[in-house]
Order: sequence, then structure tokens, then C-alpha cells
Amino acid sequence: MLFKNNGLLCAIVLAPTLVQAQAFPVKPVRLLVGFAPAGPNDIVARALAAKLSEQTGQQFVVENRAGANTAIASELMARSAPDGYTLLQNAPGHATNPALMKLSFDPVRDFAFVTQLADAQNLLLVHPSLPAYTVKELIAFSKLHPGQLNYGSAGTGATGHLSGELFQLMTGVKWVHIPYKGAGPALIDLLAGHHALYFTNIAGVIGYVRTQRLRAIAVAGEKRSPTVPDVPTVIESGVPGFVVTAWYGISAPAKTPRPVIDKLNSEMVRALKSADLRARLLDLGTDPVGSTPEQYTAFVQNEIAKWGKVIKSAGIRGE
Repeated sequence: MLFKNNGLLCAIVLAPTLVQAQAFPVKPVRLLVGFAPAGPNDIVARALAAKLSEQTGQQFVVENRAGANTAIASELMARSAPDGYTLLQNAPGHATNPALMKLSFDPVRDFAFVTQLADAQNLLLVHPSLPAYTVKELIAFSKLHPGQLNYGSAGTGATGHLSGELFQLMTGVKWVHIPYKGAGPALIDLLAGHHALYFTNIAGVIGYVRTQRLRAIAVAGEKRSPTVPDVPTVIESGVPGFVVTAWYGISAPAKTPRPVIDKLNSEMVRALKSADLRARLLDLGTDPVGSTPEQYTAFVQNEIAKWGKVIKSAGIRGE
């Protein structure tokens, strides 16, 4: 017998998926993070995972797969079963990698984007031994010692790397880039004085700034951060137009059923609106977002286009 009512046919076909989505999750969910533990990406992922575990009654387990500026974790997730039980925390590397390296996956077609979690400003940090307390002093010192200052980053193409390259292009200073496999190792070496300066988001370093183990001389956003209100922007400090922010988002493998994506989006937006997680993120210097899947997809596409142009202009090459 043929169905004459297409709406009824669609409802019958989709019914099992809708029931599955309503019950989701029924087992632990793996959340891949493309950086080493202890960095800002890891901190945000673990805060989110804890809240989602509380809300759903199932464990959201963070799994660190560091390397290749998140490409290792991205490839693993893209090849996972499209059932919602393997997720990826995206970072700006997802948008910069297409211009830096040959990928075994498509950064848009192979992903189902769930939501943008948050935005975070970058801090320009220096080791306390460096005799620079302002951006102007840093520029002056750098020009007196061209090519002698090292700056670390979480990896080639990470926002810290791009921030440093953009700063050099806009100010005429010459630094040496030292890439690490994640923000955690880069931070450890900065604390030890193995490199002199570092652009990174506030989340992973605010404690060291407050205890004066590191010196924050500027933030890289359009306006000052409420987390460090006494720290001026790079723009205020004499470099007009300098703005670089980090961001966090969640994606699933392509072909994950839309009802499952919607359930994940609903739970994550709910988590981001909760008082405790929201306060935690704000204290880390990140601003909660909670966008729709469509908004996040458009955002990622725009980031890929924007940073592709910057990388080409700066002549940055992947490693």
C-alpha cells in the first residue's frame, strides 16, 4: 500500500530517530580536545563536560588528542560513528588549518556543527624578567633587539601564533616563533623563562597574572576585559586595529541525525545559561555564546575565509 500523505510518511520514517534523540544520551559521550591538558581549551571543555554530565545523568568524558593544531582530534572525530557519542571541541585551528596543511577531511562538509560555546580575548603576556611593562616599551625593546625575543604559541596557526605574526606585521618588530603542542606546554616554558612573551586567552593564565608570576601588558580584543579591567587593549596602547580573539565550539560527525544535534544544542545552551557554568566561564575571561547550529556553521565558514587571507598575506606555512 502506498502512502498518499507525504507528511505521514515522513513522520513514520523519522519516529525512531526522534525517540532515540529524546532518550539521548544513554551511554557516556566522548568529548575530544585537540590540545594537551591544563590549557584553556581543556579547562573550558572540562567545565562544560561536568555540567552536561550533571544535566543528562550520563558522563561526558574529555579525551585529549593533542597535535597538528587540532587536526589529529578533528580527523578522529570526522571518522567516528555519526551517533552523537563522539564530539569535538573546535578551536580557531579548525579555521586556520585548511590554509596551513593538507587535511584528510573537509573542515565543513565532514562536520555537523552544534553550537559556539564562547569567545575569549587573548592576553599579551611577558615573563617578569623582560623589562617591558607596556606595549610601547615592548615595541621599543624589540626594535633594539631584533630577532632576539622568542614568543611561544600553542602551535603553528593557533591564535597565539597568528597574534604574534599580526603584531609583527603591524609594528615592524622581529620575533622568533616557538610552536608547542598545546597551550599547557607553552605556558610551562613561559613560566620557566624559556621564551619571553606569549599571546594566549585569559582562561588558562589568569591565576598566574593575579599572583604576578606573569605580567599582562595588553588584551587583544576591541575593548578591555572585565576579568582584567586594569589591562589596556593593544589598540589603546598604540596599535590601531589590532584585534584577535579565541573561540570554542562543539561539533559532531557529519550525518549525525538532526534530532540528536538539536538535543545536544539544547543541553549545551541550557548549560551555558546556568548560573554556575556562566560564572565559571566569565571568571576565566570567556564570554558564553550558545548559538544555533546554523549560526555556528556560518561562523566557522567565515573564520576559514578570514584567516585564509591573513595566513596567505603573512606567508605562514604549516609544519
